[in-house]
Amino acid sequence: MGPAQLTVESFKSYPPEARALAGAHLALLQKLPLGFAPFLLREIIVFDWKFPYEQSELTHQLAYLTKLTEEQRQKEMAPFAMLKLSEKLDSSDWVNQPAQFLEQLSAHLWATQQMDGFRAASENYVRKFNATMPVEELPVPRLGIAVFGEGVSGTDYKLFRKLRRSGVYFSRLNPANGMEAIAESLKIRAAAHSAPYAHWCIEGGAITASLPGFTCVDYDGLAGVRGRLSAIMLSAYESTRFDPEKLRTTLAAVTPETAGMKDSGDGALDRFQLSLLTEGSGTQIYSTTFVQWAAREALRRAHPLTVFTHYTPRQKDRTMDELLNGAQKKAVPDREGSMIDGDMGAFYTWVNMQRLAGAENARFLAWFEGHSEAVAIGPSLKPGTEDAAPIEMAGVLKRVQYS
Repeated sequence: MGPAQLTVESFKSYPPEARALAGAHLALLQKLPLGFAPFLLREIIVFDWKFPYEQSELTHQLAYLTKLTEEQRQKEMAPFAMLKLSEKLDSSDWVNQPAQFLEQLSAHLWATQQMDGFRAASENYVRKFNATMPVEELPVPRLGIAVFGEGVSGTDYKLFRKLRRSGVYFSRLNPANGMEAIAESLKIRAAAHSAPYAHWCIEGGAITASLPGFTCVDYDGLAGVRGRLSAIMLSAYESTRFDPEKLRTTLAAVTPETAGMKDSGDGALDRFQLSLLTEGSGTQIYSTTFVQWAAREALRRAHPLTVFTHYTPRQKDRTMDELLNGAQKKAVPDREGSMIDGDMGAFYTWVNMQRLAGAENARFLAWFEGHSEAVAIGPSLKPGTEDAAPIEMAGVLKRVQYS
């Protein structure tokens, strides 16, 4: 079946909002080539579990394609319509399994040397579409806070090597009640600018502090799910013929129900947390990797106003078998290694914030937990400088948020 044969009944297995969205744009979908339509369906089929920004981006894309004249649309879709697809792709269930179809399409394009042309056409399309997206208006500058180094008494490692270039290095910060001051500042911010998924707390251990208005994700809270996924991965690794593509497809098919996740009542958040573990590499095993990846994905997908990340000690490196099958009965924490992970993760979070609207006005704070070192970034904070004057955490937060 090609796109021209689509009917409203074609989407009967889609979740409610996705089904309604696909049905409302049936006329458009019928006019798109098979080399393009599944890309839209991959996003539409999970519409019910997308964050508000993602939903608005998808509906805007559908509106963009609908507003094109027939001639403009045909010109835009010509490179995708010219793709030479295999009979296997033509006969696959691309409507109900668009993600699997696209995996097979990618392999086919590489094998038939069509990938370069496809990539160029895709980049051209995305560039044109992005140019039509309305500018994201922020009620307050975006803020990121990263805390790491829990349990490290001292280190010779030079922290904030990359972040110092963008902000002020504080060398005499009073660490007393530092976490309490951060939590209080975050509560005030969330209360003043309340919105769904606008404020995130990503915890490398277990969430202990109450942060009203925050979407919270914690590594320890997903222990059961991580265990089930590790068992799936171990089975794949121990098979006579390890097939990474098959493992990826298997993980992609895991649902919150099959993973044993408790229904939180928030389908978008449940699916997001599951995706961190099924799509990330090492997120099932290392808490620091989990925090870094979760921050990246939250920024990319939700475009939040606030992201607070707390890195806690991960376990020391072990063989893959030990990590997956639990042979390491008592995990040995690598505190200094985790500190270095957190330092780099903080930098990556700052880099990812720079890819979003309002980057020129974004603010960031990274703190070596329990110690006197921190880096603060903001429009009026001079890059590459040091402040050796004694200061409280509340004072640093004030300078960051109101710089």
